[in-house]
Amino acid sequence: MTQPIADVLAKTKGYAHPEALVSTEWVAQHLDDPNVRIVESNEDVLLYDLGHIPGAVKIDWHTDLQDPLVRDYLDAEGFARLCRARGIGERTTVVFYGDKNNWWACYAFWVFKLFGHPDCRIMDGGRKKWEAEGRPLTREVPQYPPSDYPVRSRDDAAIRAFREDVEAHIEAGKPLVDVRSPQEYRGELLHMPDYPQEGALRGGHIPGARNVPWARAVNEDGTFKSAEELRRIYEQEAGLRPDQDIIAYCRIGERSSHTWFVLKYLLGYDKVRNYDGSWTEWGNLVRAPIER
Repeated sequence: MTQPIADVLAKTKGYAHPEALVSTEWVAQHLDDPNVRIVESNEDVLLYDLGHIPGAVKIDWHTDLQDPLVRDYLDAEGFARLCRARGIGERTTVVFYGDKNNWWACYAFWVFKLFGHPDCRIMDGGRKKWEAEGRPLTREVPQYPPSDYPVRSRDDAAIRAFREDVEAHIEAGKPLVDVRSPQEYRGELLHMPDYPQEGALRGGHIPGARNVPWARAVNEDGTFKSAEELRRIYEQEAGLRPDQDIIAYCRIGERSSHTWFVLKYLLGYDKVRNYDGSWTEWGNLVRAPIER
């Protein structure tokens, strides 16, 4: 098993699972490591083609991770085919990075965990930090021999929430975290500022949800804030506790996968699920309760 330098750096920030993060320096030292596969996943689907970390493969959240017909993720056979095509084996250390402070990288990480891939990590700081440090980028698309990745059953129960789970959460008074912008939370916008206002017929938030915008978890350079700083946000300000059963949501489940990563791996919350139906589903449901 690879022992990343980043473990040492991450431990200094007090995280519950520092092994889930690697630094840009660690990635630079493992560009040719056959046990490591670096995966870029972005909101801007053109970025990879303009330049990416040498040896990195691309996973597109929309075309690679989604079922083309049903609003769901790819099935077990599809996930195995995806990993085989990227040369990812069952024991490969998969390091995700991307634009927007690792927003979509965390989403891809979360999907890999639905299939139980053992060793997933996030490059702290993402593409922004790699570029800021002047590290190399290339347009060369790597080719790896196909792997023999096994067909793993997808297990949604532990980390994915559905509409019925949210309804039960409301009934039980359990915590929901809305990680969208304050304008979306208040029902003034249906999407982030400067984005097309689409996806839902009504604005607002799920009753009882607390608003903690996802980007508060990162520093200006794109790295995650320390555990102490994160506890100040999620525990002292939002009133969450590590022993609670928590559901996070946003518009389609991608921003909330970032918060899911923070709560589960950086702060060590055991019971956190991502409601990927999110506001696109809830805001269109007939007679679903909404608060503003």
